[in-house]
Amino acid sequence: MWYNTLSVYFPAKTGQGRKMEYRIDGKRVEIFRARNAGNPAIYINTFEGMGAQLREALASMGAPDHTLVAISDVDWNKDMAPWAIPAIYPGDTPCTGGADAYLQEMLQDIIPFVESRTGAPSWRGLAGYSLAGLLAVYAMYSTDAFSRFATMSGSLWFPDLTEYISSHEMKVSPECIYFSLGDKECKTSNKYLCVVQKNTEAIYSRYKEAGIQTTFVLNKGNHYQEAIQRTADGIYWILTR
Repeated sequence: MWYNTLSVYFPAKTGQGRKMEYRIDGKRVEIFRARNAGNPAIYINTFEGMGAQLREALASMGAPDHTLVAISDVDWNKDMAPWAIPAIYPGDTPCTGGADAYLQEMLQDIIPFVESRTGAPSWRGLAGYSLAGLLAVYAMYSTDAFSRFATMSGSLWFPDLTEYISSHEMKVSPECIYFSLGDKECKTSNKYLCVVQKNTEAIYSRYKEAGIQTTFVLNKGNHYQEAIQRTADGIYWILTR
């Protein structure tokens, strides 16, 4: 593991604790620290700049005190993908299936480094939008490091995902799982994406029937609308169970 400190400062006006920023194994890791040690930690794989926007949105919602860890500069089609699939559009980049290796990087490098600075949380959550939402679901079958999960507009159209879920055991007993999706996301002729609502509802129903505390929210709009607010809604939900 290698890391560099990029900056350390206190955000203006928020009163939400210190922000620390590092580069760990080439990933940009922004830590929005809880006011009080020992409160929950939410890890989210996202794009640069979204961590601060999420922090502001969650503050405006009155979210309970927590540490938010926003990881960016990920290789989306590798790090978030459980296995390799071809490009879903002509000329698009195929997914190469590096999720297992990336989760190990989180477990061995990123999480220990973060928590050496913040202290151990009462529990960890894993959240994500789009392909990062897919990773959040897949992580339940790969590690017991997280106990609460939020997947917003998750790429649950991913080929063979529902079959994988039905044939594998979770590595964790989730305390709760949040799902959301835009109601226009399945309205496409793309043979992969058109099943996203069907798959999401099937996975949600499976977990609900298993007795896991879960919810599914169908938002208005397509995949790209109100991503920050949708993500904040999911994180708020798992923070308040």
